[in-house]
Amino acid sequence: MAFFKKQQKKINGKWYPQVVTVGKPVTTDEVADRLSKISTVSRADTYAVLKDLADVLSDYMAQGRTVKLEGLGTFYYTAAANGQGVDSPEKVTAAQITGVRIRFIPESTRTNGNRTVTRSLVSDKIFWEEWGGKGSDGSSSGGGSEGGGRKWR
Repeated sequence: MAFFKKQQKKINGKWYPQVVTVGKPVTTDEVADRLSKISTVSRADTYAVLKDLADVLSDYMAQGRTVKLEGLGTFYYTAAANGQGVDSPEKVTAAQITGVRIRFIPESTRTNGNRTVTRSLVSDKIFWEEWGGKGSDGSSSGGGSEGGGRKWR
């Protein structure tokens, strides 16, 4: 079950649902445990592969490559440049790059006629319920019945 809370945007004063994450992030150990239970690979082997995955992705992307993992999605670098740019292509240098980010695009598939797009990391069985816990300011963000049971598609 996924949770949302009601959030008013300052820019236009309108209210929107905002996703609420619950609890601590899932750890590499937990992912390794779960993967080992649904496969023939041991927990230790799964853990070792997961721990090395970031280094392998980073190395390929540092070589200027895009990395596409089937069933997951595509990773690639983008660069941020400082200042207002330069007046000619000859003046462009790597020294202008002030930051690097990793972009991720979830894998998607299209049905016949390009009518339906399916993203592998977005389940079609997400059950949304309004979050009834405490917000970051200590106030209640709402009850569980109002808006609960709405399914997102």
